[in-house]
Amino acid sequence: MTASDNAELLNFSPLMKRFTFNAFMVSGFTPITPGSKLDWFIHRPSGMKGYMLNLTLKGRGVIHHADGQFYCSEDEMLLFPPGVIHHYGRAKESPAWDHLWIYFIPRPGWSDWLRWDRYQGQIGRTALDATASRQMALLFKEVIRWNAAAEPLAEALAMNTLERLILQTFQLQPASNRQNRDPRIQTVCHYINEHLAEETRVEQLARMAFISTSRLAHLFRKEMGTTLSAWREQQRVSRACDLLQQTQLSIAQVARAVGYEDPLYFSRIFSQHRTLSPREYRKKFDQAPLF
Repeated sequence: MTASDNAELLNFSPLMKRFTFNAFMVSGFTPITPGSKLDWFIHRPSGMKGYMLNLTLKGRGVIHHADGQFYCSEDEMLLFPPGVIHHYGRAKESPAWDHLWIYFIPRPGWSDWLRWDRYQGQIGRTALDATASRQMALLFKEVIRWNAAAEPLAEALAMNTLERLILQTFQLQPASNRQNRDPRIQTVCHYINEHLAEETRVEQLARMAFISTSRLAHLFRKEMGTTLSAWREQQRVSRACDLLQQTQLSIAQVARAVGYEDPLYFSRIFSQHRTLSPREYRKKFDQAPLF
């Protein structure tokens, strides 16, 4: 974000205004640094009536849930469904946790789009690449601006922008987005995600889908917008990001866990997707690197 973006967003921060949640939508920006006025934990044991979307812009937050806790980092979105505990704050070792958030009561028909592939403690998690993160941040900011505006149709425009945000996020959920997917491709995607560390041959996947290899290649590109090998690589890098953030596995161990025997080759692939080496990525999130 630019300095002007930061200055504008501060107008929608709890530092500048109070928020009440007796509305269809409430949205804002929360910048947290150690010892600041906002450096305390939110705790709503019974959750809320509506949904909460959260996008981390900087630093790291710690999210407690009924079965434990996890960390959310830059370029990650969270979805808190109704009734799910809210207990979160800045991670102790992180120098910041800046995040955008939107609380909302969904329109009729949105419920199918509010299913994500990955949940932890009933909280949805979606890791974004840099491009998707920028796009989502722009939509969050547009929702926040319209939500605060006093002009005619502002509320409707805020809800319409939120709908776009929800739809774009849903498109990133290959399993939950199944009503728009060929069931054969769903089967292949699920199998790949369950066996990322294995070098599954295309012929095996084609037999699983009861189609030829050429038909699988054509259908996969049509359904997923990319090749099978490129999609599997994206999933491996995404899984590697989780392991680098959440575990103390060495870089070589992370590489093997996502299907790469050569750590140097893995590092090269990772850097192409994240513009950082695995070691730099881990350091960014204050994890102690082990190679």
